[in-house]
Amino acid sequence: MKAVLRKPVVRQYELVEKVKRYDPHTDEALVNKAYVFCMKVHGQQLRASGDPYFYHPLEVANILADMRLDHYSIITALLHDTIEDTLTTYEEIESLFGTEIAKLVDGVTKLSKLELQSASTQQAENFRKLFLAMSNDIRVLLVKLADRVHNMRTLHFIKDPDKRIRIASETLEIYAPLASRIGITKFKDELQNYAFEHLYPNEHAVVMEKLAGMPQSQQMIENINNDISSVLETGGLKSEVFGREKTPYSIWKKMQKRNITFEQLSDLMAFRVVVDNLQECYQALGLIHSTYIMVPGRFKDFISTPKANGYQSLHTTLIGPYNQKIEAQIRTKKMHEICEFGVAAHWHYKQRGNLEELVNVHDGTQYSWIRNLLEILEHADTPEEFLEHTKLEMFNDQVFCFTPKGDVIALPKSACVLDFAYSIHGEIGNHTVGAKINGKQVPLRTELYNGDQVEIVTSRQQRPSPSWERYVVTGKAKAQIRKFIRTEKREQFLELGNTILQKALNKENCAYDEKILTQNIKDTNYRNIEDVLIAIGEGALGVREIVKYFKPSVVPTATQQESIKFKPIKPQEISAKIPINGLIPGMAIHYAGCCHPLPGDTIVGVVNTGRGITIHTHDCQQLMLNTNEDELLDLTWSNNPSQDIFTGRLKITFVNKQGALASITTTISKCGADINNLKIINRSTDFWEILTDVGVSNSDQLQTVKASLRTLNLVSQVERQ
Repeated sequence: MKAVLRKPVVRQYELVEKVKRYDPHTDEALVNKAYVFCMKVHGQQLRASGDPYFYHPLEVANILADMRLDHYSIITALLHDTIEDTLTTYEEIESLFGTEIAKLVDGVTKLSKLELQSASTQQAENFRKLFLAMSNDIRVLLVKLADRVHNMRTLHFIKDPDKRIRIASETLEIYAPLASRIGITKFKDELQNYAFEHLYPNEHAVVMEKLAGMPQSQQMIENINNDISSVLETGGLKSEVFGREKTPYSIWKKMQKRNITFEQLSDLMAFRVVVDNLQECYQALGLIHSTYIMVPGRFKDFISTPKANGYQSLHTTLIGPYNQKIEAQIRTKKMHEICEFGVAAHWHYKQRGNLEELVNVHDGTQYSWIRNLLEILEHADTPEEFLEHTKLEMFNDQVFCFTPKGDVIALPKSACVLDFAYSIHGEIGNHTVGAKINGKQVPLRTELYNGDQVEIVTSRQQRPSPSWERYVVTGKAKAQIRKFIRTEKREQFLELGNTILQKALNKENCAYDEKILTQNIKDTNYRNIEDVLIAIGEGALGVREIVKYFKPSVVPTATQQESIKFKPIKPQEISAKIPINGLIPGMAIHYAGCCHPLPGDTIVGVVNTGRGITIHTHDCQQLMLNTNEDELLDLTWSNNPSQDIFTGRLKITFVNKQGALASITTTISKCGADINNLKIINRSTDFWEILTDVGVSNSDQLQTVKASLRTLNLVSQVERQ
């Protein structure tokens, strides 16, 4: 059946006139040219709705015109699908419309021709490209968001349910937070609600039914509007007050977060009070608080400490007229415009624009989050890692902390001292050894709260620990830590691999020749000699595979190969009485130094050629990172009591006071345990951190040691390593 074509919502002359009304200097001829070109190249293409395809770019352009964007953005919207979905080339766009528009169109292109391994990788790679384009011109993001808004409006026309869910999920996880980040509330609300409808249709239907069953709500909103307006007018303030029900998605999220039903929700309405200037915001707040009952703990001042996207407003929750619990937001007209349209509200582009101008709006930090995402892009190792950290950067609520100089640092909720350090600079984070919060020395993992003043102490000798990644919550900090660990490990493996190869060559009386190695690795997966040495250091490549290139005339016999493969076990490695079930008597066993397994722990074994079995705890981090499940042996400790002494490792954090270390060692001794080794890993004015190896008979005894140490007032934390 032939699709029935409907008229476009916006016509050519309507679009041009709309743009000219707010920008009299619009290049009308160029906009008309783009309009005609769009219709021509998309030709007879149809959308899933049956409409001509060119309706889509027209609607995207219309959305941006409603936001009063420059004519370059409007033209980009008209052309944004031409390179991807038609035979049009970048060069053709550049010759017809100029380099600036060509770059914008190229930045918005969906990159569907990328040949990648999976859908998730493709999504991640697309966002890497998106943020790279944003680094030159944030209009790319605005066009992309408008494109997604219109696609979500017509998502119900797509018949494939899996495709609908994929698009809705991507919208909720990426595009809605992006819209929120640049302050475009209208986009954020619309994207969230459409995604909610497609991802959770049953829940959406329930919320909509409940809202529809409240016929009195609209009349109540009008009554409350009038009541608040009367209070402000009596106080001598001119204002605009308007209210609305909260969005279906925000209502559902609140129900999920509080684990309550729709009927238990009390603050379904939000009211905005718009006044002329900053001083009147606080006057209005005083009048409202003196008239209605304020709900304690629900006041937020986003005027003195704006959100990262530039949002400013006073938020308070009240028991308002008719004993209704309502949220009131008080702001100036300019603040309201920024709330609705975000970055587009104070558009600084005329004939050209750049990120620097945009970031420097107001105090210079308003859109610094874009730079944070670009730093994550630089430090992420894979597209998936970038996407993971980007989501972390966009989602969380904020806390505001201060440097000793009074500069405000905005961080996600639950951020710790290390997140604060990395937010200042990557190098400061990497070399952080200590911190003070409000003048008091604290551990690096300490969570930050609103108003904390944080002082960071650094040392050039400090290096990030892999454990740091468990404490931090910001994408920037995680990306920086991962990059440093990767680089450090690479250098260590390179040095180790070089040493192993040199020893092996010396043993075979061979001389190292770079040319020979370069010639022989051409047909392998290794790009260069450095990669080969790293693979040897990691154990991914056997050194004999490389040594043979330097002795091509000598081929080991089968007997020699067998003797190499099965080295005799040294007598001191053999345990006469193995305290573990599931092993052959006489088999060599080793206890892993990474997790220090003890009798009573759940354990597994790893076969090491020529070295017997290495015993790990089942949840050993090192084991999970470097071993396949197929290589593991399920083992258990023998029920026979063992006379052996095993090593358990503890990390102890305690207050730096005279006699503290003596108290700790005495407590360990009273538990019948011995201290085999002790190492100070962090020392500051207020706190010490030590690693101590304790000789115990089983995990229960180590648990007793931990419990006894925790009873000491001077001990802050005890963890098994």
